[in-house]
Amino acid sequence: MVLDDAQFISFLKGKRVKLTLKTSSYFGVVVRINSNKTLVLADVSGSNGCKYLGTKLFFGREIVNGEYSKTLGQKVLSFCCHQTSNYDDEDEAECINFVIIDEIHEKFGPAVMHIKKQHVIGVGGEGVELFKNGRLCWLQIATKNKVYLFDILLLGAVAFKNGLSMILETKHILKVIHDCRAIAGSLAAQFGVKLSNVFDTQVADAMCFYRRTGGFLPDRVSTLPEVVSLHLNVPSSRLSSLHVRSQLTKEEMDMWYKRPCPVPLLKVMALSVIHLKPLRLVLLDTLMTDYMILVDSYLNSNLCEPDGLEHVTMVSHSEPKTDTDVKKNDSTLIAAQKAIGSNV
Repeated sequence: MVLDDAQFISFLKGKRVKLTLKTSSYFGVVVRINSNKTLVLADVSGSNGCKYLGTKLFFGREIVNGEYSKTLGQKVLSFCCHQTSNYDDEDEAECINFVIIDEIHEKFGPAVMHIKKQHVIGVGGEGVELFKNGRLCWLQIATKNKVYLFDILLLGAVAFKNGLSMILETKHILKVIHDCRAIAGSLAAQFGVKLSNVFDTQVADAMCFYRRTGGFLPDRVSTLPEVVSLHLNVPSSRLSSLHVRSQLTKEEMDMWYKRPCPVPLLKVMALSVIHLKPLRLVLLDTLMTDYMILVDSYLNSNLCEPDGLEHVTMVSHSEPKTDTDVKKNDSTLIAAQKAIGSNV
């Protein structure tokens, strides 16, 4: 009997399989196989007999072979691994120059000094239940040509006392973040750090939508992959790994505690911040469209009196035209605020 992918996934759930990775092997019961090429096993044990509590997440690109039977083993591998796409985000990830900072010695000082010289940086954070002021495990900072991954779980508060607080709190460095709420809350609750001078790409995307639709706000806020794909024209196939974070269950969130951190997760963290700086520039250009229209009117009215505005025209896509439009925008803003709040 020949099984298609959907039938195969259904068939394999609850079955015990063996996964062979590049460095080790694991046995476990299949909980689910995700469309982003990740596999979740329960009742996991290693080839050395070591047992793991709860569930364990495996990335398809890590899997060398999967075995359930001679006929199904290769299908585990072919379904989980990124072998069906000629253009995925792993190629880009291989080119990212990221540095792991997990000790206050050789690499920490030069990294902080380099970041302090920047005017604009991309910032991200990973951890467990960050929206509930949970545990911040990683802090990512992207400069023009490098990404620093600070292991906050190992570094602790000393990392902030030795430079990170100054970087995050100073008004001289612009921090570009996608949805700053969780990171700001965790930094304040755990380390007393007050994040400042932030450009939030999620807020900017909502304002671009507001302008584009003539005064409406979106029903929900956009995810980072959605914003990057829309404004930077990056194919969604190159951003598939960024969806891993949003698809993790509560039990799987504990993977941020794992040390050493799996390489695919390190690449996901790096990918989550490298687009932030160029994304800010594109969003600013969109938000400044009305301003540029007004400048163009000035250029086309160069023979008018210096103090006159009668020949200057500006077509705004976001300016309400009537009292009804004003009321419509007010009610939309309230609804959008509720929608954004429901995402917290």
